[in-house]
Amino acid sequence: MAATPTKQEYRLQNLSCASCAAKFEKNVKAIPEVQDAQVNFGASKITVVGSISVNQIEEAGAFDGIKVTQSVARTLEKSTPFYRKKENVLAGISLFFVILGYLLVNMRGETNPLPITMFILAILVGGVGIFKTGFRNLARFEFDMKTLMTIAIIGAAIIGEWEEAAVVVFLFAVSEALEAYSMDKARQSIRQLMDIAPPTAIIKRAHGEHFHEIELPTEEIQIGDILIVKPGQKIAMDGIVISGLSAVNQAAITGESIPVNKTVNDEVFAGTLNEEGALEVRVTKRVEDTTIAKIIHLVEEAQAEKAPSQQFVDRFAKYYTPAIMIIAFLVAIIPPLFVGDWQHWIYQGLAVLVVGCPCALVVSTPVAIVTAIGNAARQGVLIKGGVYLEQLGHIEAVAFDKTGTLTKGQPAVTDILTTDERSEDYLLQLVAAVEKQSQHPLAKAILNTLHNKNLQELVPTDFQSVTGKGAYATVDSQRIYVGSLKWVATLASVDKNIENKVKKLQDQGKTVVAVVSNDQLIGLIGIADQLRQESKDVLHKLNALKVKHMVMLTGDAEPTAQAIATTLKMTDVRASLLPEEKLMAIKDLRAQFGAVAMVGDGVNDAPALATANVGIAMGGAGTDAALETADIALMGDDLTKLPYTIGLSRKTLRIIKENIIFALALKLIALLLVIPGWLTLWIAIFADMGATLLVVFNSLRLIRTKK
Repeated sequence: MAATPTKQEYRLQNLSCASCAAKFEKNVKAIPEVQDAQVNFGASKITVVGSISVNQIEEAGAFDGIKVTQSVARTLEKSTPFYRKKENVLAGISLFFVILGYLLVNMRGETNPLPITMFILAILVGGVGIFKTGFRNLARFEFDMKTLMTIAIIGAAIIGEWEEAAVVVFLFAVSEALEAYSMDKARQSIRQLMDIAPPTAIIKRAHGEHFHEIELPTEEIQIGDILIVKPGQKIAMDGIVISGLSAVNQAAITGESIPVNKTVNDEVFAGTLNEEGALEVRVTKRVEDTTIAKIIHLVEEAQAEKAPSQQFVDRFAKYYTPAIMIIAFLVAIIPPLFVGDWQHWIYQGLAVLVVGCPCALVVSTPVAIVTAIGNAARQGVLIKGGVYLEQLGHIEAVAFDKTGTLTKGQPAVTDILTTDERSEDYLLQLVAAVEKQSQHPLAKAILNTLHNKNLQELVPTDFQSVTGKGAYATVDSQRIYVGSLKWVATLASVDKNIENKVKKLQDQGKTVVAVVSNDQLIGLIGIADQLRQESKDVLHKLNALKVKHMVMLTGDAEPTAQAIATTLKMTDVRASLLPEEKLMAIKDLRAQFGAVAMVGDGVNDAPALATANVGIAMGGAGTDAALETADIALMGDDLTKLPYTIGLSRKTLRIIKENIIFALALKLIALLLVIPGWLTLWIAIFADMGATLLVVFNSLRLIRTKK
């Protein structure tokens, strides 16, 4: 039986441009031992299926000076200053020879051998990288932008345009350097994520009868190890606190601005900052399985997945380059047949080649997508691909689950009503004593209220639970019954006034707990899921973003759903829905509005999340279901990030459209200059470089988008 091919990921350095990435991928695929290879340009990674060495991969990328490291290895990438990079140094030397050439032209004239020599030196020094790649591509009939530049520069030299050929070489080198710098800025979002968690940590391990502390790389830390985290240190691994109390800043993972108090049995995450006390944490996940590792992986995969607009641009560029070469050839050949002056029109044809470089068009979409997804990750929003980022920008309707999305998903006591002389606090103490033994969520709400009021806990005896009805116990020498009104009515008389009060609470969407002491009804407690404070503001902001329709889809009963909807001023409420009925509701909404987003908790809403154009999960950090189920996860369980994410997606769409218009319009204007014969190599390179820089810097505006 044949062995399954190994799949390895490698990180790349010096990957300079999108076309270089495509060529590098092609070279790796050509290696006999490789079954498949895929380059992720945005994340600077390559995934290879097959048995292959790092040296072989580096040989495939030698044309671009690509360096390769194992993906799991945490290598510190050396940041070379802009002015010390080899290609930028060569560009600087080339500029020196260009300036020297122009000074000599003024002193000795254009035809003197000395200034021509200076321009030739400028071409050779500044263009060495271009020519090496260009000639290699020409031999293989591969036409990328360096091939086009090589043909144009050689052609200009042949017809004696030494000055312009030298300036074009320098300007192209500047364009390449600025593009690489800008792309590197876009990639920093991933590097910042990777630097969040420390590479080493102090571990306490048993050594005979004693414990000793050792510092280990995170890759060597095992599940069950005890992590020592001192005040001011970052937590290196996901785990459970077993000792200590501290405030932990989780902003890097969840986007929460306020530190969260952590004590024994609380979960903590790699990359979060321990601000105050010392903690001991039992490690629960290996380094590659931590929440931050999953986030990094999802962000990198998201940047590799091409959005529809990027797929369109890639298809367009595939036909665009050959078309430009044909146009350039026709410009150089046809006009001279009628008006003569071959040198002028060959020069015009070469200028068309330069202006037609597809560089700006190729980077118009990926830089924007990479920047937006990286920015969202830093704000605690995981977008799993450019396709979802783009689809979210077209959303016309948003469907919300109620529990855990518009509400906190945690019942709380809202009303305490007594029917005799007993105080509300005493009634709460009696009920809490009975409910202390119960596992029901309503019992937790009652106990939380008792603790929040700092009331003393009473001690129950003879506790008994009555399935589906309630519970009872002896408290403070009384037999206290706590449960539904229907059950309690069999134990004590319930007058019309009490029934009306219960109905009023139920109409407000509240669950009512009735309380009997011996054989007398002594009070009612209303409990309801609490509306998130931010829900109303979020809906208002979505209206401002021109989202046409918002609807609540819930499995709760109609009165409960209507009570929440009334508070939020939502007019479309669909209650008592099973999961498959939610799915059908999403299909109806898609038929009515087109693009629909579903916001849910990522578990019981899975069918509806999958059916919506974009599924958005409310997931606290570490919620695997939220990360795996939805297209977008709001990591801080923070609904306020929804308007930010929709706003970011719409801004990204707008910037992509602007980029494509910039890229094509500048080139079109330059190409129109061919008609009167005004197009020069200078104008051509400025049009190409200007379009590229406009596109890149326009995309980098997305870095500044905040919640």
